[in-house]
Amino acid sequence: MVERRAEHAVKFFYTHLFWHNPGIRELFPASFEDMERQRDRLFAALTHVIAHLENETLLPYLRDLGRDHRKFLAGPEHYTAVGASLVAALAEASGDAWSPRVEKAWCEAYQVIADAMMAGAAESQDPPWWDAEVVRHLLYGQDLAVLTLRPHAPFPHLPGQYTSVSSERVPTTWRTYSIGNAPRADGTVDLHVSRIEDGRLSTALVQEARPGDALRLGAAGGQLTFRRGDRPVSFIAAGTGWAPIRAMLEELAGRPPDQDVRLFVVARDSAHLYDRPLIDQCAAAFDWLSVTYITPAPGRHRNQATDRLATALSNRGLWPDQDVYLSGPPRFVEETSYLVEELGARPGRIFYDAVPARGRGDGRDRGEGPRDRPTGFGEWFLNRPDPHWHNPSGRAPREY
Repeated sequence: MVERRAEHAVKFFYTHLFWHNPGIRELFPASFEDMERQRDRLFAALTHVIAHLENETLLPYLRDLGRDHRKFLAGPEHYTAVGASLVAALAEASGDAWSPRVEKAWCEAYQVIADAMMAGAAESQDPPWWDAEVVRHLLYGQDLAVLTLRPHAPFPHLPGQYTSVSSERVPTTWRTYSIGNAPRADGTVDLHVSRIEDGRLSTALVQEARPGDALRLGAAGGQLTFRRGDRPVSFIAAGTGWAPIRAMLEELAGRPPDQDVRLFVVARDSAHLYDRPLIDQCAAAFDWLSVTYITPAPGRHRNQATDRLATALSNRGLWPDQDVYLSGPPRFVEETSYLVEELGARPGRIFYDAVPARGRGDGRDRGEGPRDRPTGFGEWFLNRPDPHWHNPSGRAPREY
């Protein structure tokens, strides 16, 4: 019932929240465009949480979310206010379907969410955020940059994790970016940022940031970390989804695996293989690593890269034996996960950070291209688009 009126429900929620709690408004982005994206993210996150209430991974996710929300200075009073406005919005959107029994179920579900988030915030020993300085800014073309940051205090993270970022250039806006390196002795971290059309923060970081700029970092998070074992491994990365894969490869370079590792790198065109020299060096230096590049043929639409990826994965085989790590735009991860499972990979051995696919905007800025935003966000849930899909002995990189 709520999905059918999702746009109305989310707008009602924010109107109710700000009307009854005017002081909360200043914690949110000021621009209309950013609030549009905020509404989209809220409903996508709510749908994700409700769909996974019975999943054992939900509570750790919520505790991490609560720890991360400290950067917004969220306190118990904010969780109470949000809960009241959420129930009011759900009741408004549900119409005659709303009943005391339904209200009780929603209140209990929200209490599970709020309790887990507040527990995560309370048990964390980390600061709400880390101040950091940009010490290097490498621009690849006009739309992609690698920023090296030096946090002012030790910043704990694991290879494959991400962090949320905020800049004074775009106040009250936070976006998440993958960390592109394993922990270093000097404490610096690399962020791989792809500029998104109309994405204010990604544009500021790619086109405007300079050495000396100050940024804020949220606590590192995510479950895309390497699981050591005796099984062969396949990494599949698209766009700046290469960043966490690169961090895990750095970890493996320092402690080589006993098993073979396959790397598939997908890009919309050859120009977006921005780290190819390093990847080629790794392929030549490590006898346990094989590399396959997937790009469209010259002059062809970038969707052809996904078609070529399907062909490449089908040709390589051995999927039931593999641990598979996926990283890239949410829709790419979702479709590729489905594909490798169809090829025989075991669901419990396919690892990625689950992020709901979003409409046009910054989203999780990991190489997502611009998309048309639905007229009503609920329409996307009611009419989900069909997925568009878009020899191991050789050690030299393969081209598709």
